[in-house]
Amino acid sequence: MVIARLDDVERLPVNGLAWRPIRHALGVTAFGINGYTALTVGDELIERHAEDSPGSGRHEELYLVVSGRATFTVADTEHDAPVGTIICVPPGIVRSAVAAEPETTVIVVGGTPGAAWPPSPFEYWYRAEPHFAAGEYDRAIQIATEGLVHYPDHAQLNYQLACYSAKGGYLDGAVAHLRVAVDKDEKMRGWASDDADLDSIRDRGDFPG
Repeated sequence: MVIARLDDVERLPVNGLAWRPIRHALGVTAFGINGYTALTVGDELIERHAEDSPGSGRHEELYLVVSGRATFTVADTEHDAPVGTIICVPPGIVRSAVAAEPETTVIVVGGTPGAAWPPSPFEYWYRAEPHFAAGEYDRAIQIATEGLVHYPDHAQLNYQLACYSAKGGYLDGAVAHLRVAVDKDEKMRGWASDDADLDSIRDRGDFPG
């Protein structure tokens, strides 16, 4: 584990930019992450470029403004970017940014498009939960089921689908998902023992309790 403050990462002058080598400083290997800081208004933060040139990493890049304010130009359109703005740009689109306030810092996260997939399993049920809470069971099932493409035997994903299916009236599907969940992680059996979301299938002979 590495913990650091952004201000602890040195500023290196490179091609007129103040570059913060976050990836190198923290030893990150899963993705590129760096920062750029401009001291005065009008200073260049992100040089004009597209990530499809021979010298580029051909990355999809996400820009997060963490201090100050920036003006981004993406595909010749200007965008005001106060603190908290997130801009994601695919490789072939030209982008640049300048500081609109002193001491503006932009964090850049980059990676090869598609290389980081699949997403973490939790994303699927986190996205589904608000629909489940609202009683939109079919929509919750639809979203969580997308995760089975990547994680067909994931215990908690199947457990969540068992709950969604049971509440939605899809009882056979609920039992099938719950059996996968219990088979892959025995603690799911304990969860299921008193989970009210599963009451509609609890008295079935094939309930894995």
